[in-house]
Amino acid sequence: MTIKYGWVAGLFLLGCASAQAVEFYRYVDASGVTVISRQGVPSDVIGNGYEVINEHGRVVRVVPRALTPEEHRLLQEERQQAEIDRQLLRLYRQVSDVERAEERKQAEVDSFIALVRRNIEDIREDRSALLKQAGNHERAGREVPAELLEKIAQLEQRERGYLQEVERYQQIKVDIAQEFALDKERVEFLLNSR
Repeated sequence: MTIKYGWVAGLFLLGCASAQAVEFYRYVDASGVTVISRQGVPSDVIGNGYEVINEHGRVVRVVPRALTPEEHRLLQEERQQAEIDRQLLRLYRQVSDVERAEERKQAEVDSFIALVRRNIEDIREDRSALLKQAGNHERAGREVPAELLEKIAQLEQRERGYLQEVERYQQIKVDIAQEFALDKERVEFLLNSR
């Protein structure tokens, strides 16, 4: 009985050994010569890519060459653009969605501008009242109190700040228009490419 099992075990091991595929590596060496080797691919040419072939000469696996830094950069840019495109199509189903989103954003900024302009009007009214007081002092031949002059100067400074804020919001509106124009163009392209 033992001999029979030993014989079966020997056949099993022999079958496993023959089932284990032999792999060869086909690559082009530094001299431009195609080499087939069982030893592997030398480190100085491994970045050029190679093929793994079986004992019958069939390609089992292809290992592509390594990317150049420029190709790697371009691949990263393509992946980033694909992610941006995916997000755009998730946000906007049609071009009119982009237009409505821009209108909402512009209206939001317009409301901030309107608020700042109301503040400017309030400051101008306050300053006008203070200037009248200063004028009354001068007409009466009195010196304008330093405290009154300081309040007028503070209001003028606040007005300049608010005017700069309006300019900043106006630039934000321009930036929004440019950003949404790009989004609109890209969404149009993506929808037409389907």
